[in-house]
Amino acid sequence: MWNVNDRFEARLLEALPAAGFIVSSTGGVTRVEKYGSGAEFRRTADDHYLMTILPTILMNGQFTRLWDAGYQKFLLTDDGRKFPATADQLLRMRRFNEELRTALGVPTYYNEALGSTSQVSVYDRVKGRSGDDPGRTVGVKPVTGH
Repeated sequence: MWNVNDRFEARLLEALPAAGFIVSSTGGVTRVEKYGSGAEFRRTADDHYLMTILPTILMNGQFTRLWDAGYQKFLLTDDGRKFPATADQLLRMRRFNEELRTALGVPTYYNEALGSTSQVSVYDRVKGRSGDDPGRTVGVKPVTGH
């Protein structure tokens, strides 16, 4: 997982378009996208950048959180919806993550290189324990109107 306390020099983010990334900035917030995935950085007072949103899959231009529910990986939206993550989405997010790390000079450690790292992991199936209803635990809205 990324160390979100790492600070990146502005020149590193400025070089990302040359590596094929789409970079947009507004008011000190820089958004980096590629392969349907993205990350967000915020400028500090000393003209460095901190990552404020870890690399994740974008849905309709919005950041999601990857949730490992034990039997399936899901994408969680800020409004509480969940969508099954596809193998293609996970592959593209992994590629984005690896290329962004390389461009910024961030090392990848063995355990991180094994597969997708979820931001949320809740799937205890023992009734009465925290996580016995994973959807409720992570704040997923119930599905209605099928």
